Amino acid sequence: MSADTVRWGILATGGIAAAFTADLIDLPDAEVVAVASRSPEPAKAFAERFGIPRAYGDWSALAQDEDIDVVYVATPHTAHRAAAGLCLAAGRHVLCEKPFTLNLRQAEELVALAREHGRFLMEAMWMYCNPLVRRLKALVDDGAIGEVRSVQADFGLAGPFPPSHRLRSRELGGGALLDLGVYPVSFAQLLLGEPSDVAARAVLSEEGVDLQTAAVLSWESGALASVHSSIVGGTPNSASVSGTRGRVDVPHGFFSPERFVLHRDGRDAEEFTADPVDGPRNTMRHEALEVMRALRAGETESPLVPLDGTLAVMRTLDTIRDRVGVRYPGETPAGDVPSDLTPA
Repeated sequence: MSADTVRWGILATGGIAAAFTADLIDLPDAEVVAVASRSPEPAKAFAERFGIPRAYGDWSALAQDEDIDVVYVATPHTAHRAAAGLCLAAGRHVLCEKPFTLNLRQAEELVALAREHGRFLMEAMWMYCNPLVRRLKALVDDGAIGEVRSVQADFGLAGPFPPSHRLRSRELGGGALLDLGVYPVSFAQLLLGEPSDVAARAVLSEEGVDLQTAAVLSWESGALASVHSSIVGGTPNSASVSGTRGRVDVPHGFFSPERFVLHRDGRDAEEFTADPVDGPRNTMRHEALEVMRALRAGETESPLVPLDGTLAVMRTLDTIRDRVGVRYPGETPAGDVPSDLTPA
């Protein structure tokens, strides 16, 4: 890594990998040098699409490429443990898509591996890096609405998704909670930290994944959060934070907002909007910029997306799944799966 350029590898070639790569190549201090897939053909097609010099037909070759500073892992989350672990063990830094892993045990193993090898590791929770979300958090932390008493957030897609779709596949960690519910849970914990108690209900599919899940998170402070996710009904995808002296409303797309409205008791409502210089609303460039900033600073984790916070969210997701009875192949009720997962 030079003072000017951070060299990236892309592991996987799906839609989210394409979106992230498109953002990366627009950054003058980022260089995408290689891409890998499970077979050569999709890797070559992806490389040609984005002008990437090298394409690998297996993950190990990418992990061993010493020209790569950091790898972006964009596989389905059932493979995050294997893919990110392979890269960390080979000495690469890693940005891993959300949900970070299938469950807490796998997440703890990745964090331990990164710390053992002194490598940077971050969950790709782009919401935490969004400038407008950071502004919202700063206002709340500074007491703009008093003490937080409730958070509401939802993320739902109308579908319908057929049984063959990955969102309904137990083998691929399907269901609303891990794919979508991770955002409302992460939003609540961004503002309140890890909850002290969790209650949840879900509607399960014939395949045994959650079609929709609702959870109430509670804190010893008396704060409550109501979070909902669905793959059978489109929802407002909005969020609201209420405190003892006001409220913040975030309209559609709270995880990457265009605006939010601050209501303070006794004052006119204030609207905060995204700065055009920060780029388009639906961009992942801010998380890429944070990774590169941290690498240049010699940091092994980001203060915006700290690893302990990622583990806390995974602990909550595990607890919700345990409450509603969603378990994936090989898991026990406690959420354990074998740690020696290998790429399919």
